[in-house]
Amino acid sequence: MSDITAFIAGLPKAELHVHHVGSASPRIVAELAARHPDSKVPQDPAALVDFFTFRDFAHFVEVYLSVVDLIRDAEDVRLLTYEIARDMARQNIRYAELTVTPFSSIRRGIADAAFVEAIEDARKGAETELGVSLRWCFDIPGEAGLEAAEETTRMALDLQPDGLLSFGLGGPEIGVPRPQFKPYFDRAIAAGLHSVPHAGETTGPQTIWDALTELRAERIGHGTSSTQDPKLLQFLAEHQIPLEVCPTSNIATRAVTTLEEHPIRDMVAAGVLVTVNTDDPPMFGTDLNNEYAVAARLLDLDATGVAALAKNAVTASFLDAAGKAKLTAEIDAYTAEAVAGSSYVWGTGGTPY
Repeated sequence: MSDITAFIAGLPKAELHVHHVGSASPRIVAELAARHPDSKVPQDPAALVDFFTFRDFAHFVEVYLSVVDLIRDAEDVRLLTYEIARDMARQNIRYAELTVTPFSSIRRGIADAAFVEAIEDARKGAETELGVSLRWCFDIPGEAGLEAAEETTRMALDLQPDGLLSFGLGGPEIGVPRPQFKPYFDRAIAAGLHSVPHAGETTGPQTIWDALTELRAERIGHGTSSTQDPKLLQFLAEHQIPLEVCPTSNIATRAVTTLEEHPIRDMVAAGVLVTVNTDDPPMFGTDLNNEYAVAARLLDLDATGVAALAKNAVTASFLDAAGKAKLTAEIDAYTAEAVAGSSYVWGTGGTPY
């Protein structure tokens, strides 16, 4: 383990772009597949490695939905949610805004109240038993159309789980224009929820503009194509609208060809507030510690630079002021102790000398 990798492993962190079902570990997916043997998802954890190898974004969505089909009752929901928090605790993730797509589960027969009760029960257990604070973003699956938008909005506004903070839009972008979802975002925003749609992952900058102007986005999920439009980059930087960047995910779904071509450098150079996230970590063979290591290499960061990246996520989060101050103080204290106690001198890049 390199020094920077060890530093990242112990660093207190927040994560803002990570999907509920997409965070199911191979062990949990295999367990769920065994409980539901009519599914085409492999029951052998080793076979899941090949199953989670994606040809393109459309194939990823197909595989993702087959895993969604494994979440069939409230017990499945609670188990999945708590185990996600357990994996986060191992990575020193203190706080996460988990993107949940309730429509997919309700359509498969789970009562909406039972679904909410299950995630809330897991949330409370994770906080007291694991030290991980989970909050929810209720997400419209764009490919399911306006029916899904209406149902997601209804659940968010009628059930109002205590952990719910934001309202999102995911799924394929091609053929799913953002403006059609404006009435639903308007209702969610009026009810006090934050707007955090995906945009510009597999489409061009116009999708991001649409998310900003039509959906009043406060953060952008992915925003990969933002670097194609200098005016958009300038707008994001001036208004400090954060991007939820997921490097390994972008490679796995073929949104970006190689890590060396990833636009994260241009985003940072333009002054955009960049956060680093996993998206669907087990499906992409990654975790948040690995994503920070990738970002450290691409951005040539030392320990202080990595810590600043971690604080970006706190700044961009919807934590209250006290929560932000507490987690920022944890990051600063850890960094000061780690650097002061090291046996090497940190250079200007990510490698000690």
